[in-house]
Amino acid sequence: MAQQIILPIKDSNVLKMVQDTLLDSFRAGRRNYTVFQVGKATLLRVSDVMTLKKSDVYNPDGSVKNTAFIHDKKTGKANTLYLNPVQQDLLQYHDWLVQENINSEWLFPSTAHHNRHITEKHFYKVMAHVGDLLDINYLGTHT
Repeated sequence: MAQQIILPIKDSNVLKMVQDTLLDSFRAGRRNYTVFQVGKATLLRVSDVMTLKKSDVYNPDGSVKNTAFIHDKKTGKANTLYLNPVQQDLLQYHDWLVQENINSEWLFPSTAHHNRHITEKHFYKVMAHVGDLLDINYLGTHT
């Protein structure tokens, strides 16, 4: 099989369509959208986004921290994440988790198994599905 080409989204209209599709075309749309937004804002690898814990991002009262401190899985380096650009998304996502009665230590839990986070493979499938729906062939987890 040919290597799939994954490209960044350079067009703001395409970006908006991808965001809307992530939000509206899945049962866990709010989660999928927030994964995308956090990845876009922090420029983390998807493997690092998936393994964020709720406590990395939220204060005990549910408010969003200004910064999160994580260790990059691949390089082991400490990394500071500035969460201000996605504060609103994270607040809406927190409300969604509460509404859905999803209680997990993971920021992005699997909807089937709350004790596990969603996998890169699963999110890749989500992005591929968005690509299919929008007839865009270059979406992937690095988009």
